[in-house]
Amino acid sequence: MEYISQEHANITVSDPEKTAAWMQPVFGWRIRWQGPALVSGFTLHIGTEVHYLALYCPADLQKTPSDPDGFLGGLNHIGVCVRDLVACESRAKKAGFTPRDHAEYEPGSRFYFHDFDGIGYEVVSYSFE
Repeated sequence: MEYISQEHANITVSDPEKTAAWMQPVFGWRIRWQGPALVSGFTLHIGTEVHYLALYCPADLQKTPSDPDGFLGGLNHIGVCVRDLVACESRAKKAGFTPRDHAEYEPGSRFYFHDFDGIGYEVVSYSFE
């Protein structure tokens, strides 16, 4: 069996449409599909032609841990690779997020932020020679 590529990740959010509304301008993604999901929930797929995130909300949304990064078995963060880190950071700020933990490392640069549901994102830009 040949590995092709990671296609998607599925995350639970409180409001898929609200999450997609900030992801479109910040990451330049588009909505690929949306509709009914398991247990009377709703799912929205957002991303590129090749990769996407499935934003899922069950009909009966349960409380989430107050610190998703420290929750065993929880999601630490989602990594998103962009061409222009400075422009993406500006768009993230405009969307109401607070970039933090900036770092330079071989072979690139990064920053992190949390969205309205407390989901962490690492935004990276690589400078391959």
